[in-house]
Amino acid sequence: MTPDVGEKEFKVRIAAIVPCYNEEAAVGTVVTDLKNAVPGIEVYVYDNNSTDRTAEVAQAAGAIVRKETRKGKGNVVRRAFADIDADVYVMIDGDDTYDASAAPEMIDLLVRENLDHVLGCRVDDKDNSAYRPGHAQGNKMFNSLVGFLFGDTVTDMLSGYRVFSRRFVKSFPALSREFEIETELTVHSMALRVPQAEYGVGFKDRPAGSESKLRTFHDGFRILGLIGRLVAHERPMAFYGIFSAIFMLLALCFGAPVIWHFIQAGNVPKLPSAVLASSLVIVGVLSFVVGLLQSGNLKTRREAMRLAYLRYSSVLPN
Repeated sequence: MTPDVGEKEFKVRIAAIVPCYNEEAAVGTVVTDLKNAVPGIEVYVYDNNSTDRTAEVAQAAGAIVRKETRKGKGNVVRRAFADIDADVYVMIDGDDTYDASAAPEMIDLLVRENLDHVLGCRVDDKDNSAYRPGHAQGNKMFNSLVGFLFGDTVTDMLSGYRVFSRRFVKSFPALSREFEIETELTVHSMALRVPQAEYGVGFKDRPAGSESKLRTFHDGFRILGLIGRLVAHERPMAFYGIFSAIFMLLALCFGAPVIWHFIQAGNVPKLPSAVLASSLVIVGVLSFVVGLLQSGNLKTRREAMRLAYLRYSSVLPN
């Protein structure tokens, strides 16, 4: 594809990554729509242990089909990011719920503004039943939580429709295994403070014969768990500092009466309380020290990610 940027044209290699698990009814349409919308795009469909004809349908539509035997969308994204070499990457689900015709505008935005990440935010259509109210409310809650914890704002962090630069993809560690990969992608962009933007995209019902793989509560708890782990990794002083403060407060509650009695009477009548308070102080101090050590490790990790990011040039040449 040769997108226009001002009065110049730049040749960029564009690859689409389409994770699929039993999407026989939808994947052919996704591949065809992408190829029609973005001439010259290479569409990679990753078959994640499908038991139907997903691979055959995708190949017939013109996609390059690859397999990832480790179950989970996160495993697919990790494999695809490692294997595929391109200048611009489009990631879209294979269930035909996202509007593939928005891809050219998202790519153009990435190239024209010299961005590293364009997030396709699902448009809230009141007449559309595809975006279930429970999922929409849960998404808003996660958006607010991540924004509060990491000091940035995002409208649709769980969207599966995104466009990336090469340097974003090649600096992304991809540690998640399943649907929490979208959360990790969002936090990675916040941690590196890469230039990014959002773009509104249509969201529609699945075609007949296609079933959702999402499990609302199971996936929600996995995302919450990932957010907790990411806070421990990306905000260690805040994470371990909270635990340190809790242990110190508990130590004060149990230890203050013992100390006061010792001052008044000169002895320690509640030895178990004194031992418990001392133990809580030790744990609180250790938590604080772990936070300090992890902060040092965080700086090293971010420097390594930044150096990996800077190894590659931006999409827009000088």
